[in-house]
Amino acid sequence: METATRIREARHEAALSVRLSRAPDDVIAAQRLRHLCFIESAGLPPRAQGLDRDGFDDACLHLLVEDRAGHLLGCCRILPLASGAALADSYAALHYDLAPLAPHAAPMAEIGRFCLHPDAPAADGLRLAWAAITRLVDARGIAMLFGCASFPGADPARHLPALAQLARHHLGPEGQRPARDLREAVFPYAAALAGAVASPAGLPPLLRSYLGLGGWVGDHAVIDHDLDTLHVFTALPVASVPAARAQRLRDLAHQVNVGV
Repeated sequence: METATRIREARHEAALSVRLSRAPDDVIAAQRLRHLCFIESAGLPPRAQGLDRDGFDDACLHLLVEDRAGHLLGCCRILPLASGAALADSYAALHYDLAPLAPHAAPMAEIGRFCLHPDAPAADGLRLAWAAITRLVDARGIAMLFGCASFPGADPARHLPALAQLARHHLGPEGQRPARDLREAVFPYAAALAGAVASPAGLPPLLRSYLGLGGWVGDHAVIDHDLDTLHVFTALPVASVPAARAQRLRDLAHQVNVGV
């Protein structure tokens, strides 16, 4: 059964490819797809030139998932950091107090703005992106991945069962969870939803993927009215990835060449 599953996955993924951006036009294409996924799909006012962009883009690697015709189906940006001492340079540091992670001595990488075109084969695109990230992790000796995992809709009331699921099963080590940034509006779900009805049904696909690989989350969610999302800090210690999952990702990673 497992062999048949791998054959099906390989056939689907053969129709897709993944690479790092090579030119400014690649980054613009990613910003345009992000605008579609984060701005247009949420019914938010359009941004200048129909692009979702900010000052972090220039410092990041941009991962692109394409179909055989070269159409962009998915993307994310990756910010490599030498250690926890550089966390202040990350996007997450705008929203969370990351001081508890500052002592982390090994290389880290922030994964951000991950999105897939609404018509893309989501499972295949996500799996291929993770394989490419695995290749980058191995090439650079990255020990922890982290980022902000978003729920669509900034009202916490829309996500209570899923947040209760996070509080019950997926909180990170108490000494490593980011503290609240006092500039941000937050929902302290771990404290507010103790004993509440929990369900994984409302967890976004990317967050599910992080958790399935052994990731953990912080104890509060940031309310982002600008993008109409609610996001939680998410970390994935590479050493926490189950051995079988890591091997499958590495098997697939050997089939992709992302230029790292």
